Amino acid sequence: MARTVGLNSNGRLHSPLSICFVLLCLSNITFAEETSKEPWKYDAALLRPFWHGEQIEGESVLFLKGDPEGNTGTASVLFPIQKILAVKSSSGEIVYEEGRDYVWKVGSREISIPAGSRIPIHHPDELRRPAGSQKYRLTHRDGNGEILFGARLEYAEMQTCITYQHAPGLWKSAVPVYDSKALPKTVSKLTSKQPVSIVVLGDSISAGANSSELGKAPPYQPAYPELLQIHLENRFGTEVKLKNLSVGGKATDWGITQVENVLKEKPDLVILAFGMNDSAGRSTEDYQAKTKQTIDLIREQQPETEFILVASMLGNRGWTTLKHERFPEYRDALQELCEPGIALADVTAIWTEFLKLKQDWDQTGNGVNHPNDFGHRVYAQVIATLLDPGK
Repeated sequence: MARTVGLNSNGRLHSPLSICFVLLCLSNITFAEETSKEPWKYDAALLRPFWHGEQIEGESVLFLKGDPEGNTGTASVLFPIQKILAVKSSSGEIVYEEGRDYVWKVGSREISIPAGSRIPIHHPDELRRPAGSQKYRLTHRDGNGEILFGARLEYAEMQTCITYQHAPGLWKSAVPVYDSKALPKTVSKLTSKQPVSIVVLGDSISAGANSSELGKAPPYQPAYPELLQIHLENRFGTEVKLKNLSVGGKATDWGITQVENVLKEKPDLVILAFGMNDSAGRSTEDYQAKTKQTIDLIREQQPETEFILVASMLGNRGWTTLKHERFPEYRDALQELCEPGIALADVTAIWTEFLKLKQDWDQTGNGVNHPNDFGHRVYAQVIATLLDPGK
């Protein structure tokens, strides 16, 4: 299912708002070893907010060499490690051995790859391509060629997943907090085990781009909308109907045109998740106005509908097309729209802290503007927190 929204024959954007074009062009990808056909299995631990507790599940990293000719390298995780429980390929099919494949020190965030390790390791230059050599122009801000674009699961093949234990209370950045006044109708239905209808309206991130399920490769993890559905059904023991209307390359102006399709579903909750495409050129004022217009049009006919407004992950800071100052501005604009019945899912704050501690390539799905499986789980964790009053 190839989409080339907003591109001309030279791979240039017709409009600066069409950024997520790319990444519904997903097809089968073969991992280095024989892949299984086991479907993804829900595990509540995977959807436990990473900022809670003392264990993080399957955090993704990409190991880099220190020099082009070397065969050793390092990567860093979010928290100082007390104990490593598992190191696996992103497909989950290869389990790596401590000592043979990786080494680490208690209290450090860094994991090292010794010579002879089976873990994928790359030089930073491998994450770039010569100017004009790719289908889409992803010019790096420093002028040194283009960012390597991963249309399918190329970055997943390079990444490794770490499950480890750490000291509690280490995440100091902003996190979502449940508020009983924010989404009372939806939460009441969930907690009383009544069916809940959710509509997601967004861009290619919400459409599932670069999730392993859409890439048709292990571990076949769904994107965040379906993760949220599965998690809420398991958490509350009720039916959650999901309609995902998201389309790659779209922005807030397109969202307004989909109001009638949203209304057909009679949703209890609408998740609006735009911003990545808007950030290439739309003013903060216009972004807020179009988001508000979408809300108002839906509430004119269905006034009981509640909303979660998703402040987007950050794109690659090296990509010239993105205006990175927009992301926190958009987040603040969405916050101004919040009131009882409208809540903010602030992925922007989470991603901002990620990029202080790690690199974009550690959790990217395509190198520029999509999350990988770990990132999709973070999206689901942030949104689910707003709907869960706790046990």
